[in-house]
Amino acid sequence: MNSPATRGRNGGSRRAPRGRSRYRLPMRYLLPTTFLVALLAMLMLRGYVHGEILADHRVSDADSRTRVPKDVRDGGPVIDARSGDAKTLRVPDRRAVLTFDDGPDPVWTPKVLDKLKEYDAHGVFFVTGNMAARYPGLVERMVAEGHEIGLHTFNHPDLSYQSTERIDWELSQNQLALAGAAGIRTSLFRPPYSSFSYAMDNTSWPVTQYIGSRGYLTVVNDTDSEDWKRPGVRAIVERATPKDGKGAIILMHDSGGDRSQTVAALDTLLPDLKERGYTFTRLTTALDAPSAHTPVTGFALWKGKAFVGAVAVSERITGVLVVGLAVIGVLVLARFGLMLLLSFLHARKVRRGNFSWGPPVTRPVSVLVPAYNERACIEATVRSLAASQHRIEIIVIDDGSTDGTADLVEAMRLPRVRVVRQRNAGKPAALNNGIRHARYDIVVMMDGDTVFEPSTVRELVQPFGDPRVGAVAGNAKVGNRDSLIGAWQHIEYVMGFNLDRRMYDVLGCMPTIPGAVGAFRREALDRVGGMSEDTLAEDTDVTMALHRDGWRVVYAENARAWTEAPESVQQLWSQRYRWSYGTMQAIWKHRRAVIERGPSGRFGRVGLPFVSLFMVFAPLLAPLIDVFLLYGLVFGPTGKTVAAWFGVLVVQAVCAAYAFRLDKERMTHLISLPLQQILYRQLMYVVLLQSWITALTGGRLRWQKLRRTGAVEAPGGSSGRRPADTGAVSAGSPDRRPYV
Repeated sequence: MNSPATRGRNGGSRRAPRGRSRYRLPMRYLLPTTFLVALLAMLMLRGYVHGEILADHRVSDADSRTRVPKDVRDGGPVIDARSGDAKTLRVPDRRAVLTFDDGPDPVWTPKVLDKLKEYDAHGVFFVTGNMAARYPGLVERMVAEGHEIGLHTFNHPDLSYQSTERIDWELSQNQLALAGAAGIRTSLFRPPYSSFSYAMDNTSWPVTQYIGSRGYLTVVNDTDSEDWKRPGVRAIVERATPKDGKGAIILMHDSGGDRSQTVAALDTLLPDLKERGYTFTRLTTALDAPSAHTPVTGFALWKGKAFVGAVAVSERITGVLVVGLAVIGVLVLARFGLMLLLSFLHARKVRRGNFSWGPPVTRPVSVLVPAYNERACIEATVRSLAASQHRIEIIVIDDGSTDGTADLVEAMRLPRVRVVRQRNAGKPAALNNGIRHARYDIVVMMDGDTVFEPSTVRELVQPFGDPRVGAVAGNAKVGNRDSLIGAWQHIEYVMGFNLDRRMYDVLGCMPTIPGAVGAFRREALDRVGGMSEDTLAEDTDVTMALHRDGWRVVYAENARAWTEAPESVQQLWSQRYRWSYGTMQAIWKHRRAVIERGPSGRFGRVGLPFVSLFMVFAPLLAPLIDVFLLYGLVFGPTGKTVAAWFGVLVVQAVCAAYAFRLDKERMTHLISLPLQQILYRQLMYVVLLQSWITALTGGRLRWQKLRRTGAVEAPGGSSGRRPADTGAVSAGSPDRRPYV
């Protein structure tokens, strides 16, 4: 984790050295983009070898046989069209060539191989490229145990429908998988959906001719066990047994479904045929021909190994991601359920007519407003405080502003308002300075772009009637919610923050007192050393410190504050980047709480895992949801994919609607929830990933100043007129430390 002193000062823009490019793609875009491209590539490769991409499942109907030579129709099951003039070959008497199609299969192929080894029999395995690439070890075992390998295309299409380019592609990809799996090429080929020579018709014969022109022997069969129908062991044995001692090429399958009957049939077929004088050999051995295998060397070998290796990586990584996504999905849904239940319990508890935190808190409190270049907002902020229904003193800590923020507040000449000026030192230093100037033992903190309702302070401090309470989180709301990005943040604040805070309140592990509206017992702050400058999320840092010191941290739902949320993607990214990175720093800083005893240990074993899992780790998988959604929509299963996505969306909508109901918000903003889940989540992913990069590489995160408009007012009344001069000075000055 990065050093606490990572808050670098803003540097002015530097000119690129001559001779170098002036533009570099930011790491926050480069890394996520690279990751998503790699993920899509792995998914495409996985879909390719699983027959979900480029697969063609059409099967042609029988056609006439007028163009098929009579010698082929009446000939043997091995068709040699390599020289142009087709001829056929038969297996000699008392020789049986067992052939197995569609494998290798991780379940059934090993069982078939075991049976062949047990009875000292050899055969021919016509493998598909996609299965060979996924299970290369089985292909290697076939070759090592003396069996012959033949091609059965890559994706098992009916070649009658395919162009010559597609046929070449099916053959070359099948050979590529063989090269990577066993380091060989083969000259044997069996077309998918083929049967006997006499079944060759006008659509399949041109394919056989073309296959021959590419240097392959086409191998069909003359004895079909029909094991794919699963007719029973006895029927399979009967149909696979050659008649009258003739030689035979026997068709069986070691993949494509449940092959238990095939395996059981071998236990009867092999010894029976051996008793009748049959030998079980490879095809080329039966025909007294050279081996069909040719070793692959050089670049072709490495190309095959690279392909098989890429498939293995894709299978493992996507498998892990799918499992991880499923686990996170279950945890997130469980969290939604827990959040609804505990939020309901929290609301029922605090809304009972006889509920009380303790004796009413009526004593005055100090309100601290740290400000850096907040001229556009500060007047509305201070006037909203001046209308407070609770006795307060207002301390505006001007942190070296250059836009006249302090002068404006002093010119307002409002009673109970003091301005404390200091050199620019950052928000934690400003708050600590304000605490030193505060007169009262309860301190309220707010941002300079926030306005309070008249009742906010009164509602915020009532929980301090319980002497165990050390801090109170208020209800922060988005004031500028009219734009789409504002509406998305509004949903996030109501559902993602305030509903969460109700849950965390019940669990006793509130992770953050929001900077926009929070209150602290001064004694509690003194015991933990005040606002720490160790992290960029001083609000999260101090809240965790209070938990570890044994203080209760609670949520006051009626203490509403209206804040100005970022109005552009860049501003939102800047804000959330600091929040995310600061949260990671705070978690790392307080990591020892996990192994400690007492209050610190309770928070460490409940609060830290919750925050780490759902705020740091789970969001990293956010893009996977949309990537798998897109993949499912394009390559299937489309119906299940859409149903799953809408199911999750419905759960989120229910939680959001309940949160809006608790906060008495209009439901109309939830119209944009589906779009938020697709687009907004990606932005948060980029933010979190960039925070991880910064933390792991030891990079420095600059403080950045958001542009404020001062347009937010508390509902129900004016917070004061904004000054005519709203031109805030940019935060680009190298000797200033602004706030986000």
